[in-house]
Amino acid sequence: MSRRSGILEFAVLGLLRESPMHGYELRKRLNTSLGVFRAFSYGTLYPCLKTLVANGWLIEEPGNTTEDALAAPLAGRRAKIVYRLTAEGKEHFEELLSQTGPDAYEDEHFAARFAFFGQTSRDVRMRVLEGRRSRLEERLEKMRASLARTRERLDDYTLELQRHGMESVEREVRWLNELIESERAGRDLKGPGHGEPARDTTEGAPGVLPRPGDVPGPDTPGDTTT
Repeated sequence: MSRRSGILEFAVLGLLRESPMHGYELRKRLNTSLGVFRAFSYGTLYPCLKTLVANGWLIEEPGNTTEDALAAPLAGRRAKIVYRLTAEGKEHFEELLSQTGPDAYEDEHFAARFAFFGQTSRDVRMRVLEGRRSRLEERLEKMRASLARTRERLDDYTLELQRHGMESVEREVRWLNELIESERAGRDLKGPGHGEPARDTTEGAPGVLPRPGDVPGPDTPGDTTT
């Protein structure tokens, strides 16, 4: 499994834990709530859904709304398929939430992980935040060293672009410092409905889906480290 497909599967499971959705609605949520997925298409999403169904983590159900029932015969189309998280899918998602390996600190994966911090335990949130901060501090050190070596060979515009990239990383480090301080103080960020948990449509304790929004991502021109 590629890294990007793994991120997509994680996000799909997380969104479907909130509520069952049609494929179109799911794609819309991925595009609007999680900025990292704006470039994903139906051609990417539906193979992912089929894989999750084959693994037993999702089930397909016919659309059961009145609108679906009326629209399908009139348009000569089948009713929309609704995807629902299974108990096994919920368990798998919770396993993914608990992972704090190096992939969780990378740009795209961190954005997806942060979007579901409301469903993540505090100790895992802390490990992910601290790992992300360390990763960015390493990146910032390399960017500064690279700029010091190449400064004399850069024109003013390229130099400004390099500085902009460094400022973006520095800004995210400051943001992470604030989040880590809040976590250590025992303060939780509020989710939708002033902290009320999102409706969990599978068996078990309810989760919380935080208020959607873009996670700051560093603009790092000239940073070629992986």
